[in-house]
Amino acid sequence: MATYLSGLNAPAAISGSSSHHHQPRRPVITCQASSQQPAIIRRSSCLRLGLAAATAVLLQQEAPPPPARAADDDADEEPANNGWWLTEFPLPVRKIKNKEINNAETGTRSFLKNGIFMADIGPSFAAHAYRLRSTAFDLLALEDLLGKDASNYVNKYLRLKATFMYYDFDKLITAVAADDKQPYVDLANRLFDSFENMQQAVTAKDDSKISERYADTKVILQELMARMA
Repeated sequence: MATYLSGLNAPAAISGSSSHHHQPRRPVITCQASSQQPAIIRRSSCLRLGLAAATAVLLQQEAPPPPARAADDDADEEPANNGWWLTEFPLPVRKIKNKEINNAETGTRSFLKNGIFMADIGPSFAAHAYRLRSTAFDLLALEDLLGKDASNYVNKYLRLKATFMYYDFDKLITAVAADDKQPYVDLANRLFDSFENMQQAVTAKDDSKISERYADTKVILQELMARMA
C-alpha cells in the first residue's frame, strides 16, 4: 500500500508580468492508497496521515509567549517554559509566601509531595476556599479505609491531599486582608500538625493510633468545611 504526502512544501506561483505579490499557496495534502486494499484500510491510512500532518503543522507553529504577570515584588520567578509547558527538569518545587504555616521546628511539612500537578485556579479567596472544602470532603471519606490493611494507600492519599491543602492555604491567606490572616494561619497549623501526627501513626501501621489521630483530624476538617462554606 502506497501512502504518501505530496505538495506540503509547494512553492508559490508568481507571475512575472504581474506587479502584485501573490500569497503563498496553501499546502495540499494528498493521500494515495492502493485501490487493491479494502476501503476501510484506505480510509484508516488517510486518517492517520491527516492526523500526522496536522500534528506536524502545530508543532512547527511558534508557541505563544508566556502570559504577562502583574508586577509584584514578592512574586517568585516564573519557571522556565516555552509558553505551553515547563522546560525545567526536574520540576521546580513550589514556593509559598506565608512561612507561618510551616512546622516551626523543621521549617517545612513532612507530608509534602513534589512533582505533582496542581491546576492554577487564580489568586481569589473564593477559588481556593472551594478547593480546600472539596479536598477536606475527600479526606473525610478516608475514614472507611482505616484499619483495613491499607496503610500504604492511606499514607499516599493523605500526603497528596495534604499537599494540595498546604498550597491552597498559602494562596488563601495571601488573598485576605492582613488583619484577617491570623485565624486562617491558626486553622492551617492545627490541620497540618494533625496531618503530620496522623502520618506518623500510618507509617508505623499502628491502627489504634491511626484511629485516634484521625478522629482529631476529622474535627478540624469539619471545622474547615464550615468556615469555607
